[in-house]
Amino acid sequence: MLYGIAAAATALFLSAVLAALLRVPALRLGLLDRRQRQRRVPLFGGAAVVLATCLVAIAGDRTGIAPLGDGIKALLAAGGAVAALGLIADVWRLNVRFLVVGTAVAAAFVVPYGDTGTLPGAAAVGWITFVALAFRALDHADGVAGTVGVVTAFGVAACAAVEVMDGLVVVLSVFAAALTGFLMHNWPPARVALGACGSLFSGFLLAATAVIARAGQDPVVGTAVLFALTAVAGADVLLVLVSRRLARRPLLRGAPDHLAHRLRRLGLTPQGVAVLLGVAAFCAVLVGVLAHTGWLQARAVLWVAGGVLVVVLGLLRVSVYGPARARTGRAVRQGGGGRDARGGRRAVRASRVPRAPRARGALQEERAGGRSGPRTMARPAPVYGPRRQPEAARSSPDSEVRRVGRSVSPQVNASLRVRNG
Repeated sequence: MLYGIAAAATALFLSAVLAALLRVPALRLGLLDRRQRQRRVPLFGGAAVVLATCLVAIAGDRTGIAPLGDGIKALLAAGGAVAALGLIADVWRLNVRFLVVGTAVAAAFVVPYGDTGTLPGAAAVGWITFVALAFRALDHADGVAGTVGVVTAFGVAACAAVEVMDGLVVVLSVFAAALTGFLMHNWPPARVALGACGSLFSGFLLAATAVIARAGQDPVVGTAVLFALTAVAGADVLLVLVSRRLARRPLLRGAPDHLAHRLRRLGLTPQGVAVLLGVAAFCAVLVGVLAHTGWLQARAVLWVAGGVLVVVLGLLRVSVYGPARARTGRAVRQGGGGRDARGGRRAVRASRVPRAPRARGALQEERAGGRSGPRTMARPAPVYGPRRQPEAARSSPDSEVRRVGRSVSPQVNASLRVRNG
């Protein structure tokens, strides 16, 4: 008991310090995540969570205070490999296919096939990979992935405690404390983010420990419990896939269409979004834990599934992609072709240069020449300008001032001079 409290406090403090220290090199290297269009957040917060979790857990095992066991050591090694793959993705922006293959290979080494069997073990590998990538997608807003991860870690630790798996309980407690220390810097407005390194590690560790805790029991109840423990992350993935499919957008192209983005469009603050999703995760995890312990039947998870379906269908009505007219107008203003609302290609007409007006006499000569003989080049119309007056006319005040088309008497000019002073 005392070791658990000391380990959690150490992991929390170490994670908070490492997140603050690793933020500086992330800024210098330009490893940033784009949040809310103009705000950039460093990505090395996940490395702090991974280091704090692994160091504290291994220290407890090496000192003999809290032995982990061979299976837990293999789990931490596989989680570290997934975190390293995510760190490479943060630095070089790897394709998602590499992340899927690497996470699946790591999951294949931690599934207890002796308790699950071959086919359920293969399904467990796929589920662990899905949850890891779902937590990576859940890191799209400040405080969301950390809050949901802490709540899920406590729920999975409760399931492991029921099965008397002390090693899993220690690892999950240390991991929850490390995520809490990270949340000190990730709470809105965030100063550091998990990135692929921390989000893949979080999802992988939570899903793998849940599979180990449920291994060897009823597969139907196990499926229901595993779904309830990760309902929020699954709802986010389902919402994004259905939304992009309906909008005919690429499934792997990023867009502001996740849970937090739509809740923000409904008027919630960033802190409110993190709290609301944390409460939703707590409710779903509580149902999963009660179903695991036998306090609730497995069909109680249907309420969680119904809630996920209602949330997804409701948030699909929130517009997040923007009207097509705005994109077309922007393309027209830039001078290129655009697509109209029906998807057809629209050509942009070149602006016509207005022709200079022709003189009436030149136009009549051109018409007359066209009727009587061959056409001749018309002279350009002279530019209007005042006629130059001789020196005598300009110096004599009594001389008549000549205008174009009419003459003005000197008496009128004299009266105008007297009136104007």
